[in-house]
Amino acid sequence: MLMAIAAVASGLVLLVWSADKFVDGAAATAKHLGMPALLIGMVIIGFGTSAPELAVSAMAAADGNPGLALGNGYGSNITNIALIVGLTAVIAPIAVHSQVIRKELPLLVVLTLIAGAQLIDGELSRLDGWVLLAVFAAVMGWSIFQGLRNKADPMTGAGDDAEVPAMSMNSAIVWLLIGLVLLVVSSRLLVWGAVTIAQTLGVSDLIIGLTIVAIGTSLPELASAIAAVRKNEHDLILGNILGSGIFNTLAVVGLAAAIEPLQVDPEVLYRDWTLMLALTVGLLLMGYGLISGKKAISRPNGAILLLVYVAYTGYLLSTVVSAATA
Repeated sequence: MLMAIAAVASGLVLLVWSADKFVDGAAATAKHLGMPALLIGMVIIGFGTSAPELAVSAMAAADGNPGLALGNGYGSNITNIALIVGLTAVIAPIAVHSQVIRKELPLLVVLTLIAGAQLIDGELSRLDGWVLLAVFAAVMGWSIFQGLRNKADPMTGAGDDAEVPAMSMNSAIVWLLIGLVLLVVSSRLLVWGAVTIAQTLGVSDLIIGLTIVAIGTSLPELASAIAAVRKNEHDLILGNILGSGIFNTLAVVGLAAAIEPLQVDPEVLYRDWTLMLALTVGLLLMGYGLISGKKAISRPNGAILLLVYVAYTGYLLSTVVSAATA
């Protein structure tokens, strides 16, 4: 058990570090190849914050642990909205200005509904996975088109200032490869530790994915949100969370299902997906100013999101305690 806990802890640290190095190497390589700064910011750096979720879910699916893969994808969305947006809003209310964000909010609601429709039969087949990946490709294409067309937008305009580390082409490729290899190694270490803990405690790997793994793989989003608060770049906070939500719903879950069909427990639909949808709709209402009258996530709104997260996590942990004492 202690070895499994150490594997999870070290795996999370290495996962976040390797994802950061992978993004640095990829961004620098893209810059040397002449890729526009806007696309580096939107695609490569945006992808990088969700690289931990993708690596862990793909590895979990390949190892035959579908609950961990699904729990990581959906749990990360719940963590991002309820914990990270909630905590950030309590620190400083988040104003919503970007037209892109106000378009992506309803899009994320629609994508969440599509994901829910796929869960009704209790399985995510390979076909379901490929459908999600195809939708993801279409959404990415649309986002890039919108970004190139609306460079004056607060969110897309930030892409021109994407922080690309200065390094030679050779160094960039080396860090790209090192980051990629360590992503695989750390995700395998994390999956092994998480599954071992779940088996030892007698709980499903879904619960571990929704809690420990989801929080750990959301650390890049938390770091980005804190940095954006310090710079007073509110739209970047939501932009990062919405982009991650789209990535998790489509690419993370889609890739896992494409690798290995996922059997879905009923509680995933009525408990986890329902909460994910409710949080996404709540974010939509806040962003459009339909709750407080202002297009912002206020401190009271943030406090409510945090309370929801605490209640949800507390409920999940109570199931762990019940399973351990049964």
